[in-house]
Amino acid sequence: MITTLVATTLLTTGTAHAAAPECDRGEFCAWSGADYAGQSHRLDLETANPGECIPLPGGFVARSFVNHLTRDASVYQGATCSTEAEFTTYPGGGTYVPDAPFAVRAIQVWE
Repeated sequence: MITTLVATTLLTTGTAHAAAPECDRGEFCAWSGADYAGQSHRLDLETANPGECIPLPGGFVARSFVNHLTRDASVYQGATCSTEAEFTTYPGGGTYVPDAPFAVRAIQVWE
């Protein structure tokens, strides 16, 4: 029984560790699949001017993302950051969203 408990704990810990996304501090990282799977795209303050709408390139649609920027970021369903469609703001510093509540097509970084 103890062997089974140890094996189960190791498997659970290993699975959780393997699913951790790679996103450096100071970046906003987005993945095309849920649970940080598929193609990825990264933005930082050199490529994302605060206050501007930033459509994800080439029609990229994010299904999961991490906000490791030092600033809050809003994600938008529409590529033009329209508030007529879905949008939500996430705090900076380490917000993990493994299954976005809608398809994300643009972001906006706040001052």
